[in-house]
Formats: sequence, C-alpha cells, structure tokens
Amino acid sequence: MFIHKTQIRVRYADTDQMQYAYNGKYFEYFEVGRTEMMREQNLTYKSIEENGYLMPVHEVFIKYKNPAHYDELLEVETRIEKIPELIVHLDHTVRSADRGIIICEGYIELVFIKKESKKICRPPEFFMKVISPFFTQPNK
Repeated sequence: MFIHKTQIRVRYADTDQMQYAYNGKYFEYFEVGRTEMMREQNLTYKSIEENGYLMPVHEVFIKYKNPAHYDELLEVETRIEKIPELIVHLDHTVRSADRGIIICEGYIELVFIKKESKKICRPPEFFMKVISPFFTQPNK
C-alpha cells in the first residue's frame, strides 16, 4: 500500500456563508493530496505530460462527515491500496488536525491517456516502476 499525508489550512476564501469549508473545496484538497504524493516520488504532472501522457479524472466520490472551519489545519491522507492495472484508484481521508475527527472520505479514479491520441492506456512503465515497490509481490 502507498500512503501519503500532507497538511492544508482552510483559507478564508475556502469558506461559505455558513463559515464552513465549501463542499467543492474538498475535491481541491484531494488534488493537493495526490499531487504532493506524486511529487514526493518525482512524478509531477509536468513530468508525466513531458513523457507524453495525461491523467484525466474518470470518477470521483466523497462522503462528508463533519464540516471544516476557517483556519483549521487539515491532514489529507492519500492512499493507493492496490497496484493499478488500468484505473488509478486513490482513496482520501481528510481529518481535522485540530479536533482529531474525520471531515470527509472519498476517492478519485484517474486514467492515463496518450497525449497525442487521447486514447486510454495502461499506466506507463515509468509510473509503474515508482509505484510497484510499495506493494508486496505474490510468490509465483
């Protein structure tokens, strides 16, 4: 399993009239989590694109548990629980670092497409080379 944690603070601009973090912002928090996870492994979106691939969103889901508030420190946990074959499935849990509670849980699924053809393809070798060591390989 590949797990990464990063922190983000709820900005004033992230809040709505109820003084909670606006529901759509959590997808941005998910993006921060996966971007930082990949950056830590030298897999920036820029490097992926320079290698001829794009990673569009295939599916996204979120379950809200508790509201986050202005200036609250959040921990975004991003997990890849199984090695990707075609779809890259990332699970996310956002917790309040201040209150120790789960704010929301969800997932995002991405696919690789070739930049030129825009056709879906399996994750490229350079991606798999970085991700594979996080998973135990079954004995053959």
